[in-house]
Amino acid sequence: MFFITPDLSREALESKYARQPSQFALIDGLRVHYRDTGPRNAPVLVLLHGFGSSLQTWDAWSSVLESKFRVLRMDLAGFGLTGASPDDDYSDPADVQRLERFLNALGVQEFTLIGHSMGGRIAWNYASAHPERVKRLVLLAPDGFPTPGQKIGGKPYDVGAIAEVIQFVMPKFLVRKSLEPAFFNASSVSEELLDRYYELLRAPTVRQAILARMRQTINSDPVERLSKITAPTLLLWGEGDAMIPCSNAKDYVKALVQAHSQVEVLSRASHLLQEESPQVALARVLAFMSEHQQ
Repeated sequence: MFFITPDLSREALESKYARQPSQFALIDGLRVHYRDTGPRNAPVLVLLHGFGSSLQTWDAWSSVLESKFRVLRMDLAGFGLTGASPDDDYSDPADVQRLERFLNALGVQEFTLIGHSMGGRIAWNYASAHPERVKRLVLLAPDGFPTPGQKIGGKPYDVGAIAEVIQFVMPKFLVRKSLEPAFFNASSVSEELLDRYYELLRAPTVRQAILARMRQTINSDPVERLSKITAPTLLLWGEGDAMIPCSNAKDYVKALVQAHSQVEVLSRASHLLQEESPQVALARVLAFMSEHQQ
């Protein structure tokens, strides 16, 4: 029998997941949970997590990067300790505008933008809208093109009965089953990692916001927007990605300015590259950034 899965208290979650160096910024009524680490005068890296995730997905990378870079990462609207947006708008333009206002509030002008999955979709949309600010773009299995069986105008996220139910009932095993396909080896889903995803999905307003985002997100034709990106772009994929297939990379390369883009596919890797193969994936990113110095 399933029982109601209540939200966890904000106080308990913040005591566990918002320890130093976490901060909060009020941006247009949205209380954004973020971390800003590394030397303030160093080149800036902005890291955007994927669907259902949080800024902790970048922990392994950040611990390395912050020795030489200023690293900014945040819980995106609808997720983690940021929670639901007051305007309940999770469209592509709204995501871009929220990121723009957050960066302006922190006084950040130029940066390397790194996004995973849904965060990759936000990243390339931002790089298209503000090409003068993005000096390098790294997309890890980015969302944006319809996967096989989907179409322009359709919804990339399935809003079925289970999506409706998780507002009220969300057993832990269901979260595990949703995470396992994101790893090449399902046994890589540790109890610590599972606890983090499960607990942050139970943050106040998050499940309702996730459902709202799923309902609002549509597959629009990205080609014209991608063609406006001027930053050198690295597309990084796991060959075993069961969520966004690496065959999508060819669509991005075709749409992007080809002289500025390159693709790397990691063997024995799936969707969550920054958590499954952090050292291998980060080595590819560092090599790309070294090749394209700001």
